[in-house]
Amino acid sequence: MSVTKIVITGGPCGGKTTALERIRQVFTQKGWTVLFVPETATELINAGVTPVSCKNNQDFQCGLMRLQLEKEKVYMNAAKGMKNDRVLLVCDRGAMDNKAYMGKEEFTYVLSELGESEAHLRDQYEAVFHLVTAADGARKYYGNTNNTARYENAETAVEIDRKIIAAWVGHSHLRIIDNSTGFEEKIQRLIDLITAFVGDPEPLEIERKYLISYPDINELMKDRFCRKTEISQTYLNYPDGRYCRIRKRTVDGSSIYIKTVKKKISELKRIEVETPLTEQEYNALLNDCTAEKCTVEKSRYCLVCHSQYFELDVFPFWDDRALLEIELIDENESVKLPDHINVIREVTFEEEYKNYSIAKRLGVSH
Repeated sequence: MSVTKIVITGGPCGGKTTALERIRQVFTQKGWTVLFVPETATELINAGVTPVSCKNNQDFQCGLMRLQLEKEKVYMNAAKGMKNDRVLLVCDRGAMDNKAYMGKEEFTYVLSELGESEAHLRDQYEAVFHLVTAADGARKYYGNTNNTARYENAETAVEIDRKIIAAWVGHSHLRIIDNSTGFEEKIQRLIDLITAFVGDPEPLEIERKYLISYPDINELMKDRFCRKTEISQTYLNYPDGRYCRIRKRTVDGSSIYIKTVKKKISELKRIEVETPLTEQEYNALLNDCTAEKCTVEKSRYCLVCHSQYFELDVFPFWDDRALLEIELIDENESVKLPDHINVIREVTFEEEYKNYSIAKRLGVSH
């Protein structure tokens, strides 16, 4: 069986309530069992447990986070016992949402109390879908009548929306659904993104890649919508024709491990299946003497610009160039490239700039 754990998040009045009901309808009809982990903050606040009623905000956030993570464990255990072989576990907000309501020191304290790392809290979810607040781009529709725990005016809602996005930047599958279309189209864009991600019928990756001038790293890191991840990417080629990629992603000393199998459909489109690995499983594959291996190391800077999510890869063997990638929902989707990045040209279809080719040519061979 397969349990896919995703987060639906967003700023105040972003359409989350409608989205959750639409997800239930659509994916139930597709044959999925859909489980929802209710939003913990609203649950506590409506019950009278608030930052004001508690000793202080960090105590409130500690309690909120503990309850949220325990609820997610309960739902995940239940999901694993379901008879259906396809279960979609939908979290109404995820653990990283809480970072938007804390100062840096408060968040550090909460992580310490929970014995958690930021990277693990963020990456325990397979995908994150953020619905931008109506206050940003559709202000006339902004209101707080459908949520008694909501208190923000439009300006505050926009700032909270941006803090939530910033909290999730660095996740490998963060998607932002803005208000550039009507509300129904916005919800449908969300459904299309989830459908493509979970692989119904197949998990598709549509990616464009650009060769760029070497970026100003210091300026990048000043942007709150930019996070750095260290990546070690190894390609395994077996004599019988099997092929896969294993990846180690490290943030602040904490690592996660992923196995990816891709099948090419066209130069732009691929079927992509990702499987989380334990450290032991990763090391076993890394040390598998039956496979030909090549590895490339890179620093990845995840950044948000124009409501699109880019991944900028800097390699240790280039000091004049880098690569910028973006995953799309549709081959014809328009891309608005970041203004502060100097794009040399698109290299989506150029073999020499594919990661596998780089790994074979310039990476570390085993």
